[in-house]
Amino acid sequence: MTAADDNDEPAAPSGGGGLVRLRLDLGYDGTEFSGWARQPGLRTVEETLARAVATALRLPDVPQLTVAGRTDAGVHATGQVAHVDVPEVAELDRLPRKLAGLLPADVVVRRVTVAAPGFDARFSASGRRYRYRVTDLPPDPLRRRDTVGWPRPLDAPAMDEAAAGLVGEHDFAAYCRPREGATTVRTLRSLRVEREPDGVVVATVEADAFCHNQVRAMMGALLAVGEGRRPTPWPGEVLRAGKRDSAVSVAPPHGLTLVHVDYPPADELAAQAAKTRRIRRAPPPD
Repeated sequence: MTAADDNDEPAAPSGGGGLVRLRLDLGYDGTEFSGWARQPGLRTVEETLARAVATALRLPDVPQLTVAGRTDAGVHATGQVAHVDVPEVAELDRLPRKLAGLLPADVVVRRVTVAAPGFDARFSASGRRYRYRVTDLPPDPLRRRDTVGWPRPLDAPAMDEAAAGLVGEHDFAAYCRPREGATTVRTLRSLRVEREPDGVVVATVEADAFCHNQVRAMMGALLAVGEGRRPTPWPGEVLRAGKRDSAVSVAPPHGLTLVHVDYPPADELAAQAAKTRRIRRAPPPD
């Protein structure tokens, strides 16, 4: 969804060696972060959280975190999940409060639990859900950080109709920033657009995973439909063309929030992780 996005590079399972794997359920306001992933000299969620964990647990080194969905600069999360492998923790129930005293106000760890066997925050995930907020009305100043103000009227039903043409298993190369050796095949389970009672247009999108810039690029295409610059079939036509279209603008990051990550039952976590690691192949043409 980079945007809020998932990293596709292969990774080996971590843990073992006398370590315990902790699951962290967290949220953050992405406005003042340069995204999730550590970057030299930049303020990131991963670096901020990892240093707080190291301090809270008195670790000699800053630990490595694995996250369900890497988010870009400016993108938010209310339902993010990460894991970390650390020496066994005493009084685990006190760790969220310790972290609250160490973290800045724009990050919160709501819950810390010992992960079930086979759990991997990234590879065990079976789905991610994002929400994109945009308003063509005078914006609420209290929601300016997570809602994009749009200068032209939007036709939400037309956007919703156009969104239906993107649902299903497809190669989303037309909506993804390519990464060498990474697949762009995804199963888009749902994409709905509706105008809520307060007038804000909200798109809710769910998939097994998202590739880099996918959500924001799809939103850019839907916004072009919503303001009448493109017909409703156009986003689907772009998808089927299979290559980036310069007419598709990537929507601003701050309207996007990762709201939920799905995981299978505990006894299926390892199998899900193994399945996710396998290279996805594009479905045959219809």
